Amino acid sequence: MAKPNKKGPTKTIDIFCKRCNAPLFKYRKGGKGALVKCFKERIVEDATTTPCHCPQCEQPFARDTLVRGTPAYKFIGGKVWFK
Repeated sequence: MAKPNKKGPTKTIDIFCKRCNAPLFKYRKGGKGALVKCFKERIVEDATTTPCHCPQCEQPFARDTLVRGTPAYKFIGGKVWFK
């Protein structure tokens, strides 16, 4: 399969924890679909201290994985929201 475009889209979204509304990432998302995964190379700002855990409530919100050979975070359903 093809790798994701490194430059990626120019539109950024803010990703927040669903439980405590703490900001997690500022991310360059492409398309209009649901937020399922987050490629690490497209993260503009990272507010987390430990990977895949919320900095305020320490709840895990994602799993570290490889998608199409590229490092990514795969979000756990219902743990994050974005605008």
